[in-house]
Amino acid sequence: MARKKSPNLTEGELRLMNIVWQEGRATVGDVVAALPANPPLAYSTVLTTLRILETKGYLRHTKRGRAFIYEPVIAHEEASRTALGHLVNRFFGGSRELLVVNLLKEETLGRAELRRIKKMIAESE
Repeated sequence: MARKKSPNLTEGELRLMNIVWQEGRATVGDVVAALPANPPLAYSTVLTTLRILETKGYLRHTKRGRAFIYEPVIAHEEASRTALGHLVNRFFGGSRELLVVNLLKEETLGRAELRRIKKMIAESE
């Protein structure tokens, strides 16, 4: 049975999106060149994944000569917020409080990080 298509980014899609976000715009060749050599990804795999990302609404392309130039439609920050919202809904029943409680229970926070979090909470009140 085929896997249900998800609007969320897979690990592989995120790797490619990070490159396009960093570059601002990129051809398939640019993305292949920016990927680590180990493990290598085939040009056709990158092309297929960029097309999937375009279908999902993360990228658009323009044509220059024979090359397609891909650029982000969704900013990295927006994609992060969407992914976080999905995580909160899926694992914490939509409760941001439960997410924060779990982070605080499971993570060791340094003093500086804790100070920044406290400041952000105070500013949001």
